Amino acid sequence: MIMILKIVISAVAYLILAPFAGGLLTGMGRRFSSGLQAKRGASMMQPFRDVKKLREKTSEEDRYLHDYYVRAFVFFEIVAGVAFFAGANLLFVILALLAADVFLVVAAYVSNSVHAHMGADYELMRMMAYCPMVLFMAAGFSMYCGSMEVRDIMIGSSMPFLPLIGIFAGFLLIYTIKSRTSPFDLSFSSDPAGKRIKGITEAFSGKTLAAMEVANWYETILMLGFVFLFFSNGTIWGHVVGAVVAILVYFLRVFINNCSASSKWEFVVKIAWGTAAVLGAANLFLLYVMI
Repeated sequence: MIMILKIVISAVAYLILAPFAGGLLTGMGRRFSSGLQAKRGASMMQPFRDVKKLREKTSEEDRYLHDYYVRAFVFFEIVAGVAFFAGANLLFVILALLAADVFLVVAAYVSNSVHAHMGADYELMRMMAYCPMVLFMAAGFSMYCGSMEVRDIMIGSSMPFLPLIGIFAGFLLIYTIKSRTSPFDLSFSSDPAGKRIKGITEAFSGKTLAAMEVANWYETILMLGFVFLFFSNGTIWGHVVGAVVAILVYFLRVFINNCSASSKWEFVVKIAWGTAAVLGAANLFLLYVMI
């Protein structure tokens, strides 16, 4: 009974708090990015104001087919986060994330925007780049912790960070890709370094675009939750370290986005697959030998 209560509380807390935390981090990231470019950034609350303005706009696009695919995208983003923070199976969380991305791509392809179709192509490349490393991460946790259940990993006796350091390094790379850092920012970026034509989001406006932005905030917290998982060992100290590292990783992602504006997607995909093959596979092999 206590376990069920904890699961419900964690899931509800994520549903309520994740948009606020994700929006605040987005605002802080924009300020940090503007500072790197020697500019004065907007208020940290600006993302919330932007979403509020979008929701107040009237649009006829809600009658279009792609709006239903966007709703499915938002739904699976939330499902993935709720499952993670409720302590569900890590593989289920990853599959829900992939399902969300698939619906986003379909939403772009059924729209009438050429820029959205271009963004969908980039989105597919982005998925192809990050998928191998995410699966290696799930396999690594399973081998080291003996379980893919997030709740079991959270209460482990030792931090998975050192035994999975190769996978963690690879995850840092694919986190920047999953967060649509350049060159994949064409599909969904609102960062100052993003392209002027925003790909997938070019086809949407009003409440639909607002929902996509909120879903992006949910995803931000979920991805940082993965980072947190590498440092969780069932103690307060582990939780503090995990939270601090997760925040630092977020700002590292913003910094990388400002430094990689001219990167080519072909190069990034090769690096991502090479990293997965070298760091991910090597880490799993060492775990197999040690365990």
